[in-house]
Amino acid sequence: MPETKEGIKVVAENRRARHEYFINEVVEAGIMLTGTEVKALREGKANIAESYASPEDGAIWLINSNIPEYFGGNRQNHAPKRKRKLLLHKKEIVRLSQAVERKGFTLTPLKLYFNARGIAKLELGIGQGKKLHDKRTTQKDRDWSRQKQRLMRDRG
Repeated sequence: MPETKEGIKVVAENRRARHEYFINEVVEAGIMLTGTEVKALREGKANIAESYASPEDGAIWLINSNIPEYFGGNRQNHAPKRKRKLLLHKKEIVRLSQAVERKGFTLTPLKLYFNARGIAKLELGIGQGKKLHDKRTTQKDRDWSRQKQRLMRDRG
């Protein structure tokens, strides 16, 4: 697991989310895990690429995330693709669920990591889906900025 300068150890990152969505806001949420899930995460095994968050029953749940079974676990090992509850303040839950219902936003997990204190956190992005022409313009801008950097470096 790569460690950044703030002591954050990134376990899984959803790089495709920024390609698929305009991310308007980022929210940090805790995640409710069992013991074997935490051990599997510490080994660096997780996949959040196909997952999403959904408000249900007054809480926000992470759905379709894959944390594989811990090898050293016994018969009480966790189910790899179970729903996991996200830990947020009540005001945040209300605000996020209203945004999803009214404005058509989507809650997309961006990053799963351990913070400096060793607690598992999930970075949620509140975003709107991009259309094909939006993706093309984003790609064109990214290519142009890369090309500008090369030209400036060569001219020196």
